Amino acid sequence: MRHLREFKIPKVEDYKPGQQLNVEEIFSVGDLVDVAGTSIGKGFAGSIKRWNMKRGLMTHGSKSKRQHGSIGSSATPSRVLPGLKMAGQLGNKRNKQRKLKVLMVDAEKRAIVVNGSIPGKAGNIVEITPAKIVGRNSS
Repeated sequence: MRHLREFKIPKVEDYKPGQQLNVEEIFSVGDLVDVAGTSIGKGFAGSIKRWNMKRGLMTHGSKSKRQHGSIGSSATPSRVLPGLKMAGQLGNKRNKQRKLKVLMVDAEKRAIVVNGSIPGKAGNIVEITPAKIVGRNSS
């Protein structure tokens, strides 16, 4: 019980407290799932790496090779507007990959093979839930 999570389920009567859940009962081959986890942290990154901004001139005495450009106007409003893309922490945030297809369910190893990328490093804990598709499932 090191990692405890709570999930919504359609019928509470089907489960008992302390019951062990089996992978093959919940997921089957061909299902669409959402996989959520913490993305790989890349530390403090500049605006070029973090936001894919263009770099400045490399010649003619330029001193802004990898800096961002202007951050706002001068006299009015005389402040930096909120939401401006600047340097800062890159990664290490919760991320969700949606609608990944289940390719294989292994009951012996209690593992699921999905087609697509999974957020985070190998060995990280992820949450796998049935895909939320607008119009198809309401819970």
